[in-house]
Amino acid sequence: MSEGLLIIISGPSGAGKGTVCKELISMKLPELELSVSATTRKPRMGEIEGISYFFKTKEEFVQMISQNDFIEYAQVYDNYYGTPRSYVQNKLDSGKDVILEIDIQGAMQVKKNNPEGIFVFIMPPSFEELKHRIITRGTETKEDILKRLHEAYREVCSSRNYDYIITNDDVRIAAEKVRSIIIAEKCKLQRTKIDYDSYKEE
Repeated sequence: MSEGLLIIISGPSGAGKGTVCKELISMKLPELELSVSATTRKPRMGEIEGISYFFKTKEEFVQMISQNDFIEYAQVYDNYYGTPRSYVQNKLDSGKDVILEIDIQGAMQVKKNNPEGIFVFIMPPSFEELKHRIITRGTETKEDILKRLHEAYREVCSSRNYDYIITNDDVRIAAEKVRSIIIAEKCKLQRTKIDYDSYKEE
């Protein structure tokens, strides 16, 4: 059995990377799964352990960090978030393709130790459209919006560190492009196991 593919999907806030991932999962590709992260924040209504997140105490999370148990992790305000190494590796070893929907900082941590991963950057159609998406959320103050836009510009500039860039002006088409990338990557020579001797003439 061939090892699965590790697919890292990032993009600036408002680019729609989460929506693209949901659309991709809805295509029900038999070998494709979305990774489950660990977090120290409290479960919200309807969230399920092991499906939504792996919920950890801060003490448990810090111990996991010390044991190098994360592919990547970050502290966001008062909580930690990270991708458990053993969870992802077990999936890959079983032939599953695993999607990590993570921020750019986390993606670069993954790339440092997993350069064989497939790094996909989801780009908004334009900066104006990105601004529109962030504003129409209606959840941030004007100051927060300006911070997000400044951060988004910095993140867009980070796209040069990725293997593929997909513009998300249509979610279905963007997800189909990611699917095409996965298919193409599976056909790469270094990922295929061909018994050339079996093609020899007797």
